[in-house]
Amino acid sequence: MVEEAKLIGTLKEYFGYDSFRPQQREIIKAVFEGRDNLVIMPTGGGKSICFQLPAILLPGITIVISPLIALMKDQVDGLTANGISAAFLNSSQKEQEQQEIFRKIEKNEIKLLYVAPESLQYVDAVFSAGNISLIAIDEAHCISSWGHDFRPAYTQLGYLKNRHPETPVIALTATADKATRQDICDQLNIPHATHHLSSFDRKNLSLEVRPGTKKFEQILAFLKGRKSESGIIYCLSRKNTEELATKLQEKGYKAEAYHAGLSHNERIQIQEDFINDSNDIICATIAFGMGIDKSNVRWVIHYNMPKNLEGYYQEIGRAGRDGLPSSTLLFHSYADVVQLQKFAEGSGNAEIQLAKLERMKQYSEALSCRRRILLSYFGEIISEDCGNCDVCKNPPEFFDGTILAQKALSTVYRLKEQEPISMVIDVLRGAQNAQVLEKGYQGLSTYGIASDVSWRDWQQYIIQLINQGYLEIAFHDQNKIRLTSLAKNVLFEQEKVSLADVTQAELKKQPVVAEKTSENTLFERLRKLRLELSREEDIPAYLIFNDATLKEMEKERPMTDEDFMQISGVGRQKMQNYGYRFIKEIIAHSKEKREKKTRKKGNTYKETLRLYQEGMSIEEMAQARNLAATTIFSHLSKLYESGEDVDLKKYISEADLEAVRKAQKELDDPDALKPYFEHFKEEMDYGTIRVALTILNKEN
Repeated sequence: MVEEAKLIGTLKEYFGYDSFRPQQREIIKAVFEGRDNLVIMPTGGGKSICFQLPAILLPGITIVISPLIALMKDQVDGLTANGISAAFLNSSQKEQEQQEIFRKIEKNEIKLLYVAPESLQYVDAVFSAGNISLIAIDEAHCISSWGHDFRPAYTQLGYLKNRHPETPVIALTATADKATRQDICDQLNIPHATHHLSSFDRKNLSLEVRPGTKKFEQILAFLKGRKSESGIIYCLSRKNTEELATKLQEKGYKAEAYHAGLSHNERIQIQEDFINDSNDIICATIAFGMGIDKSNVRWVIHYNMPKNLEGYYQEIGRAGRDGLPSSTLLFHSYADVVQLQKFAEGSGNAEIQLAKLERMKQYSEALSCRRRILLSYFGEIISEDCGNCDVCKNPPEFFDGTILAQKALSTVYRLKEQEPISMVIDVLRGAQNAQVLEKGYQGLSTYGIASDVSWRDWQQYIIQLINQGYLEIAFHDQNKIRLTSLAKNVLFEQEKVSLADVTQAELKKQPVVAEKTSENTLFERLRKLRLELSREEDIPAYLIFNDATLKEMEKERPMTDEDFMQISGVGRQKMQNYGYRFIKEIIAHSKEKREKKTRKKGNTYKETLRLYQEGMSIEEMAQARNLAATTIFSHLSKLYESGEDVDLKKYISEADLEAVRKAQKELDDPDALKPYFEHFKEEMDYGTIRVALTILNKEN
């Protein structure tokens, strides 16, 4: 097992961080112990370090299965920038390039090799050599038909564990519900893998959902104050992406459309322009973004409703990967639901897809904290509202719904958790349809216990109970409603439940408008320098330093190599490559700021001099400039010291001047004014003392 000091030292030297994020240390230690691992960690949570850091220290090579060429290139560029030897292999490379990579592999000069599942035949020789220390499978949800982005080529990966039973496998994904997690382990032949389930809570993302009316006008309002920020707008159709991009261009925004109908070269160019900050906005179908590791995406808009919460969560997760505050906005409409239902009905697993679409619809229409809904969907329960979603910021009216909750939970219990939401409601309302009667549910003690509540209202209340974590939907088992561990608190321990009043009118909300940012800050100067360096080196700007690192530089103002190395995100290689240029920029900014401050002071002194020359008294000057009289005295003293034609003696009596002269000798000429003030028992004001000392010092 590698020592802790070695792990931390490697983390700082190559990645620039002084400490691990939650779960990272445990996962890395499990890899060194030779265990298989399933890692569920949200986008931006630091999944890559879980296999990249061990790869540096393990003796052999780490093979990384990754779904997209763009994603591989992005990861390899980032590793290279950090001084780590990495490469990728795919069919787009020339034979000469591939042979050079194989030569380096034979000499053990490459620590990480990225390959797509479709291209595994290219690295068969590497697998045969037996020098593999770790196999990492990124975006592992692609292996499961339960997931939201199933890729048939992933299903062949199960043979890797059979072929290399002693080599640890680490499967990683940002989004997977219970059924998908189990399916991943089964198909990869790692049934005993240690599960690492990180918190899905991305506190830096604000969540907002709005009705899909006048979308373009709402988008323009959203974009105010977000000049030069990178963002993605996801659309359901190619036509929407093109129309929206054109409209934004006409309004002066740097926007491009991205969809599968474009040529390969066009898509590559658009993606690279976005990665390199040449374009700010991408209007795209969901095909865009999976290969993007861009850390400074500040916002994501869903022009249309996604088909499930997994996809939605992964797509909004492309914002704020650097941990800085970022915004998400989802438009929902009945038309989107109808269209997505048609898509789902034509799929191979229609029942599952329709159920997940219904859950997405429930999220969009929710009257309770949206973050709690998202987290409970992935099995994570939090007890408090987030305060950073539109519902929390503009909450509906709530009432004590404990009795209603107890009725619903009791009914689910008496149905033995074997029925979907529709049957639960039918039993609660005492319905007499064929299904209820055939199953004998009219004999249950809770049958008809809440017939006074409408079917639609009951649907909303049960959805709220699901959203609050008291119930869950078993998508993999015919969408049956089941009790969670929290349900017993309500049934047996008198826990109170608050429900939103579903009868009230829809909340009137305004889109969140970002505050305008100044372009003259040190952060903006560092951003421009980063962009300049990225174009010099032909790599994405965020691979040099992410926005969070630039923000810390702005706050700490490091001006030495030692101080620069203390910034989070600055490793040894990046210090050597970029430290001089960034420190130089920080010093230049600080110098200009001081000079500006000096000029500002000079201007304020000149204004006081002008009023003095007009013959104003101290009181008149103080009133005209909205300043204290002591400040005016201070200005006049500075002007007198600098040689301006100011007669200070008219503001002080000869007796006071002589008294200060005498005190100066007795007190041994102290630097501060306070000793004089105390010497005169606070009977001579600071302004008079200051004027006297200015005259005396100039005489001396």
